[in-house]
Amino acid sequence: HEQLLKMMEERMMDVEQKLRLVKRLLQDKVNQLKEQLSKNTKADAMVKDLYVENAQLLKALEATEQRQKTAERKNYLLEEKIANLNRIVKNLASPSFSP
Repeated sequence: HEQLLKMMEERMMDVEQKLRLVKRLLQDKVNQLKEQLSKNTKADAMVKDLYVENAQLLKALEATEQRQKTAERKNYLLEEKIANLNRIVKNLASPSFSP
């Protein structure tokens, strides 16, 4: 009977030791997961910031492209006016040089 009791005590100590080991392993895993959550939270915030920045850059690009189109149209109109003025000057100059 005493030997059975001793075996039971040894088993209980062994189980307690295994439980402490499992508890330590679980705590390590909890710490690891907390750290990963923190990293993921930071990464999520960075992604959101980049998304907002990208949207702002797209708006700026659209505005720049619109300004470029406007400048190209104005440039085209100015070139037409220059060509017309050159024709007028040529026409005005031609009769004055004729005898």
